[in-house]
Amino acid sequence: MNQEHERIDSKRRAFLGAATGVTAAVVVPGVILKTVAQAAPRAEPVTDAVRWGMLIDTSKCADGCDACVSACDKENGLDLQEKPEGLDEATWAGQKSVWIRKVKLQDNQTGQVTNLPLMCQHCEHPPCVDVCPTGASFKRADGIVMVDRHTCIGCRYCMMACPYKARSFIHQVVDVKLTRAPRGKGCVESCNLCVHRLDHGDISTACADACAAEGHKAILFGDLKDPESPVSQALDALPSRQIREDLQLNTGVRYTVV
Repeated sequence: MNQEHERIDSKRRAFLGAATGVTAAVVVPGVILKTVAQAAPRAEPVTDAVRWGMLIDTSKCADGCDACVSACDKENGLDLQEKPEGLDEATWAGQKSVWIRKVKLQDNQTGQVTNLPLMCQHCEHPPCVDVCPTGASFKRADGIVMVDRHTCIGCRYCMMACPYKARSFIHQVVDVKLTRAPRGKGCVESCNLCVHRLDHGDISTACADACAAEGHKAILFGDLKDPESPVSQALDALPSRQIREDLQLNTGVRYTVV
């Protein structure tokens, strides 16, 4: 009996070892998880010694460019979304998950037009966390606001509370998803500052990398508590504002107002 168990365990280990390098695996019929090679995860717990955030230079944000949006979609598997059969385009446009959207603002007095990407602002005092009845919406010690999909009941109170309309609700069954960004019907989701990268030692976000690759370099990401970080130095050198400063949420995402 013990020899039989050893043979089974040996086969199981061999299978798992071979499966480590595959790019996709079927877990249950109709559901595919795409795997991505990653470095070792963090060994230490998250602390408040850092606060992750962004500075977005609106003077460098190009009209018509959606590199940050496309990069976010690809990084988090949002590009894998498909319109359900029979659903009209208008309804799908309202239901499709979006973590970053490009916004164009015009000053009514001067006529000046400003382009900017809008995502979760990672508030120090997030309204979404305050209204969540299960604790699924939460803020990590390092300032990242997230959703625990295991405890989210899909009530969408957080979506109503968010002044930035930065969250999406998953209306449809998700058949294909990335292992680094699990998604499921009935949950709320939003930008998490590419937390899967941070927790594996990669201090960057997909949107910032894509913006830099396009030559715009409008998005700076880093530790807001580190005075030597590029984002902190840029905040010291440039005038910046929070969206809806009147709410006193102390957002982790700031915008220049040059």
